[in-house]
Amino acid sequence: MALSVFGICDYLIMVATMIASVAIGVYFRFSGGKQKTNEEYLLADRNMSILPVAVSLMASFMSAITLLGVSAENYYFGMQFVIINIAYFLATPIASRLYLPVFFGLQKTSTYEYLELRFGSQIRMLASLTYTLQMLLYNGIVLYAPAIVLESVTGLDRIISILVVGLACTFYSTLGGMKAVLFTDLLQSLLMFAAVLSVVVFSAVQVGGFGQIFVRAREGGRLDFSNFSVDPTQRHTWWSLIIGGMITYLSLYAVNHTQVQRLLTVSTLDRSQQCLWWNLPVMSALSIITCISGLGIYAVYKDCDPLTYHGITAIDQLMPYYVVQMMKSAPGLLGLFIAGIFSASLSTISAACNALAAVTLTDYVNRWFLIPSSYIPWMTKLAACTYGFLFLGLAFLAEHLGGVLQAALTIFGAVGGPLFGVFTLGMFTTFANERGAFVALLTGMALTLWMSFGGPRPTPVKLPLSIDGCGFNVTNPLPAVSTNFSDYFYPYRISYMWTSPIGFVWVLAVGTAISLVWRQQQPWERDGKPNPDPALFTPPLAKLLRKKYGDKPPVQCALLKESCQHN
Repeated sequence: MALSVFGICDYLIMVATMIASVAIGVYFRFSGGKQKTNEEYLLADRNMSILPVAVSLMASFMSAITLLGVSAENYYFGMQFVIINIAYFLATPIASRLYLPVFFGLQKTSTYEYLELRFGSQIRMLASLTYTLQMLLYNGIVLYAPAIVLESVTGLDRIISILVVGLACTFYSTLGGMKAVLFTDLLQSLLMFAAVLSVVVFSAVQVGGFGQIFVRAREGGRLDFSNFSVDPTQRHTWWSLIIGGMITYLSLYAVNHTQVQRLLTVSTLDRSQQCLWWNLPVMSALSIITCISGLGIYAVYKDCDPLTYHGITAIDQLMPYYVVQMMKSAPGLLGLFIAGIFSASLSTISAACNALAAVTLTDYVNRWFLIPSSYIPWMTKLAACTYGFLFLGLAFLAEHLGGVLQAALTIFGAVGGPLFGVFTLGMFTTFANERGAFVALLTGMALTLWMSFGGPRPTPVKLPLSIDGCGFNVTNPLPAVSTNFSDYFYPYRISYMWTSPIGFVWVLAVGTAISLVWRQQQPWERDGKPNPDPALFTPPLAKLLRKKYGDKPPVQCALLKESCQHN
């Protein structure tokens, strides 16, 4: 498809988005403390307001891959996926009350410093390296995958997409630090909402009203929410979406360094917890609107599915295809959509640049080298810039990697559950030791990666599609070959939603068993202290430990304010 689909308004909107993002980075480079300290560069001097942090938590989670994928999910498999928002609601109080107080009390730059304090240096290094590799692979794909989709549908050259997004976010996140990342996320989130909302509104107008979207979706079987099956091989059920969604959410918002770093940019624990709670309606709103956009596109293409008649070759191309085919007549709407997709990539990648810079300086450089304090801020900026260029390199390299694309996304999901299990083991038990945690994490990741990559595995069955109303000559597709799912090895049939919970439970079980059987000195015992530091444990357990050993709350409780009054 020729690039002529873009008009002057489309170009203006896309260029304005990039200029505004870069301008925010330049502004924060030369305002305030001018990013002269790591405290300001990585943690925004810990004095951010709640709104930008709450929105940034959502923006760094919702990548362009997520927006395109969720829309297509609802089109081809139905709206049951929207139930995952219930999981987010149930998991938020767990993250804010049981995990966040530990990180906020310790006030460490890297989340993985906690693991050394609780277990030892080996498990910290394993977890930190896993996170670094995970983020490198994932963000290379976050740059590459949307560029491929946009090129195939709009004709916008992938090299231009990758360079524009990659260079822009590297520039502003390197210059402006965490403050620039948070405020650009605010702008980019508005564009993400605008892009998806434009699809919903335009499709509603096409089919004769917002209600007609749901009428047609119901007729096509897209509004079936009745799958309460406990069978783990069924792709989406209430149980898999709620339990799997909760563990996935907690692996990101309770212990993932990218999100925890943002939650430490405010001044008190109460404000940090408010950030998590305000993130919930923002994230759910975008998730629900994106789900409805998939139904809106289905309502339009109900009798002429573009995948069936080969208008597109992959389901992720669905939303861009609809925008180009149906919305290009409206000046600026195509540019708004592209700006929204670019923004989703920008917010995710800029978050990773800053987060990985913090981990690199804290977990690697400062650990192995003696660096003068005056050099550390410059080295942190250099690390952020280096990661930005690494993402660019990986995005270009991805073109030649084929199946590694899906592999990178799969790795991101497979390691989250086991890593969450290690932090849970540390915060909720006093007996778990480094040996048990190390073996549990290694074997847990091996298990989840095997389950995710093993094959052959059955292809998910799409809901009925039609080409009867296309109005042009279409070759009827060959009848789908029926799949006997029982022919496949059982672990390969298990829904991807159960991967993280299985990894989480495995780490808890194996870590507990090995720690009880294979005893090892705890860090506080090696330091000659008789009792563990309550600050290393979840608040309910910390309260019991203080009561048992008569310890006073730690100095960090000055930062926790109200929370400490209850301990």
